[in-house]
Amino acid sequence: MNESALRVFIADDEPLARERLRTLLDDLQPECPSRVVGEAENGLQALAMLPDSGAQVVLLDIEMPGAGGIEVARHLAGLEKGPAVVFVTAHERHAIEAFELNALDYLLKPVRASRLAAALRKARLTASPAREALAQAQQGARAHLSIVERNRIMLVPVRDIVYLRAELKYVTLRTRSQEHLIEESLVSLEKEFAERFVRVHRNCLVARDAIRGFARAAGPNEEEPRWEVQLDGVPERLAVSRRQWPAVREIVGDKPA
Repeated sequence: MNESALRVFIADDEPLARERLRTLLDDLQPECPSRVVGEAENGLQALAMLPDSGAQVVLLDIEMPGAGGIEVARHLAGLEKGPAVVFVTAHERHAIEAFELNALDYLLKPVRASRLAAALRKARLTASPAREALAQAQQGARAHLSIVERNRIMLVPVRDIVYLRAELKYVTLRTRSQEHLIEESLVSLEKEFAERFVRVHRNCLVARDAIRGFARAAGPNEEEPRWEVQLDGVPERLAVSRRQWPAVREIVGDKPA
């Protein structure tokens, strides 16, 4: 086996598309040695298999069930030695301006051998795409946030998150059963998931559908009362800042305790 062969992973929900890429890779062996180290038919399967595959490059379809290609790439960016990413898309040229603007490599279907060869040569020299570039290229919000532990990617469905709270350089992600630390900006999370979360404090976002009500904060009587938000499935109450209180109450409606 050629030890210098580029290790390639293919992720595409269309069997014929995966077969075509394998055929092209075989045809390109004389000029660009490679070997396929894994295949996945959806985004979630790709994330489960890729860390252990040893892949140096992943050919990643953009439109896949479970998690699209850009979301998959954003999760892979958390790996210490993630693979180089080449997106594969059937989109027309006007729909891929975001990839060009953010210097993300892509192949248009049907993939041509010469273009694939160029992408593989580039992949040998290219690091994983920056998270910022991927975030700007993605259309819509992610379905999951990810935690990387011991070269494993653990996905947390956004729908399960009760709150996100900034603490020093990390953000605590809290579900009804667990909490994790993630290295993402609370500001960027608020922007991406504006429809799902509401800011209750300068350091905290709360899932709108997790709010059960509000209660006066314990403490001495004040002319202007302080409030705490009560959350479904989480015993702790979170402070609502005076600055955010009018907006929070208006957004989520009047839900007295």
